[in-house]
Amino acid sequence: MFCRILLYRVELPIYRKFFGSQAGAGLALSKKMGAADGVPAAEIFRGREPVKNDRTDFLTEAEIYLFNSGELYHSYLKFGAHRIELQGEEGVHFALWAPNAAGVAVVGDFNGWRGEAHAMEKRGKSGVWSLFVPGLQEGELYKYEIHTGAGQALLKADPFAFYAEKRPNTASRIHSLTGYQWQDHRWQAGKKNPPQEQPLLIYEVHLGSWRRKKDGSFLTYRELAGVLPEYVKGMGFTHLELLPVMEHPYDGSWGYQITGYFAPTSRYGTPQDLMYFIDSCHQAGIGVILDWVPGHFCKDAHGLRSFDGTSLYEGDDHEQWGTCKFNFARREVWSFLISNAVFWLDKFHVDGLRIDGVSSMLYLDYEKEPGNRRLNSCGGGENLEAVAFMQKLNATIFNYYPRALMIAEEATEWPLVSWPVELQGLGCNFKWNMGWMNDTLKYVELDFPERSAHHRLLTFSLFYAFAENFVLPLSHDEVVHGKKSLINRMPGDYWQKFAGLRLLYCYFLCHPGKKLLFMGGEFAQFIEWRYDAELDWFLLDFEMHRQYQSFVQTAGRLYRQEKSFWQKERGWEGFTWVDADNAAQSILVFLRRAQEKRDFLLVVLNFRPETYREFRVGVPGPGKYQEILNTDSQAFGGSGQVNAGIIKAEKIPWHQREYSLKITVPPLGGVIFKPVRA
Repeated sequence: MFCRILLYRVELPIYRKFFGSQAGAGLALSKKMGAADGVPAAEIFRGREPVKNDRTDFLTEAEIYLFNSGELYHSYLKFGAHRIELQGEEGVHFALWAPNAAGVAVVGDFNGWRGEAHAMEKRGKSGVWSLFVPGLQEGELYKYEIHTGAGQALLKADPFAFYAEKRPNTASRIHSLTGYQWQDHRWQAGKKNPPQEQPLLIYEVHLGSWRRKKDGSFLTYRELAGVLPEYVKGMGFTHLELLPVMEHPYDGSWGYQITGYFAPTSRYGTPQDLMYFIDSCHQAGIGVILDWVPGHFCKDAHGLRSFDGTSLYEGDDHEQWGTCKFNFARREVWSFLISNAVFWLDKFHVDGLRIDGVSSMLYLDYEKEPGNRRLNSCGGGENLEAVAFMQKLNATIFNYYPRALMIAEEATEWPLVSWPVELQGLGCNFKWNMGWMNDTLKYVELDFPERSAHHRLLTFSLFYAFAENFVLPLSHDEVVHGKKSLINRMPGDYWQKFAGLRLLYCYFLCHPGKKLLFMGGEFAQFIEWRYDAELDWFLLDFEMHRQYQSFVQTAGRLYRQEKSFWQKERGWEGFTWVDADNAAQSILVFLRRAQEKRDFLLVVLNFRPETYREFRVGVPGPGKYQEILNTDSQAFGGSGQVNAGIIKAEKIPWHQREYSLKITVPPLGGVIFKPVRA
């Protein structure tokens, strides 16, 4: 791992020497869109003989060509079911991609679910089928009856449907996305600076289990809009990240096994209700990120699997999750998925996507047994088509939305995930730092006497902290499946568990990288997360949980206020070790810096339950310092070992610096000092 990390930070020609052949092949694939020398397919189409086309046709031959070429990035505007007026009649236009079907029909309540009533027309050799049905109204239920070459008749939900029946029912519903009046103009106008230079403290939420009604049923999108944005804002977070809200049949998948990529789940209301929720977040000053799943989809009969009787959307099985991977060799799949990413930013004003399971996309042999592994055309295990897809996806998103957040959940050593496509990166602007997460949680679970021998678990992350634009995730995945809640990972007695959790959160905020915390972590929920019940809000009846929540709130507000936490965190100019090697006392000391030279913070973290009085730390120069956060404050449930008043730096050399401070370091505590300006 270390060798590849070093390659991130040296000259790009060295990167190309080791990885260039396969990464370059992936980049080249992104240019093969039915075009020579990387010329966009749209340009080639303009140079061809005009195709005879009925001007009244809602879906044009040019759009079908671009869809087949992987370049119809707003395909949701034409595919699926759309209420339109055609040749003076109002009705619904249906369009579907099913190239291997022997026949396709639209069925629903309106025709008694009889396919012969509304057979669709095949559009040449494109694999696209279309039909206009006069008189159909909003809310009608429908599916596609797809006749396969083997004589089967499959009933499939519409891949492009905007709305669906509530589970366990599976039909699509005719629904227009018009009519909602957005009120987030101020929020949209404020997106001027690159997100890398802004505070990013994310609260990760599963809408179905954050809160519930007294009878155990879900809160609706509109009911959530009345409570969740203000709660998130009050706790000091900058963004919400929602576990997938796309339609899915099984609650226990948490939304990660999708059947309706363009349909907000009907569990919580209509698409317009979700718009209202996101609008409410923006008006409260909270950004919204959606978890997005392009790596795999579920095998339910009404979904994408064997859509036209063949493996159309799918490639291999995803053996780890019992699902299907998308086939990135199909350019129509590119149009489908890239359009879906654009759709959520366009129609729902979301601020970005957290791309789930990127590692499983990038490797042909991901989670496969040795005998089942496959190689690409270059002899490696990388999925070159998926690499090219990721590059095209990100290039497209940033072309339309330059300030979007595209965050990759990528758990391997794949290089340059958050680097631009032009530099052979994947093109995301952030990547989850799974290495930091694993090392940190492993460390904080150690009993106190064992920590000195594993001090490197805390410091190793700085070897690669600036190789990518990282997000530090304390996510839902870390509080399920027997891993324990964050507070239950802490060793020691009841008091020490809370002290250790406050210290972990302080380290989390002060370490370079953006931040993500899963719901319940902000008030120290003791049990693991359950998707089928609300969080244990009753714990706030107990003082220690209330005090911990108050600490998270105070620390979050401080994070947003102090530029040193986030303004220069992409390089060593924003971070300086003061003492990384005090393993004997399990202490870390470092500086975080903002753009202005005099604007910095001194951070001292003590991972042992001992108090260190008259503890000396080196500082950059003379002056006065003030403690601005102490995790051991009695207001937060601590023992009160604080540094009151102003502390003057003394000209006593320490930590290779001419000046130093004499302070009290609390047990299992974190302390942050700020220079006092004259």
